[in-house]
Amino acid sequence: MKITKRNRRSRIRGRRGCGFGRRQKHRGKGSRGGVGMAGTGKRAAQKRTFILKYFPDYFGKRGFKSINQKSNKKFDVINLEGINKKMDEFLKKGIAKKTNDAFEIKLSKYKILGAGELKIKVIITAGAASKNAIEKVRAAGGDIKTA
Repeated sequence: MKITKRNRRSRIRGRRGCGFGRRQKHRGKGSRGGVGMAGTGKRAAQKRTFILKYFPDYFGKRGFKSINQKSNKKFDVINLEGINKKMDEFLKKGIAKKTNDAFEIKLSKYKILGAGELKIKVIITAGAASKNAIEKVRAAGGDIKTA
């Protein structure tokens, strides 16, 4: 007759899970998935809310653009009315200069839009211009050259 029963702990020694299922379980760390940003891959369910809140660009494609891809030139925009208002500022900065009867302005990083009226004769060198702006500048006796 057996006097003492061998306890479960001694019978289970040497086995990986020690009776707690998977090795990772019952470590005292929870199922946190690692330290720091570990476990934040594509299927990171336990850390997804944290990542989406604090690192919104973490998931998704990023990288280089193709060499053959056509580059879209983006211009800052200015209206004819804005040119009227900022003429003194342009003269101070050296962007504009007074010639015989007109002002020459170099706005190569801007697209000229036709909102407002042009009160002075202007010769503008711009990155781009709308049809309406070109018509209004020519009606005022000036000209727009686009690069």
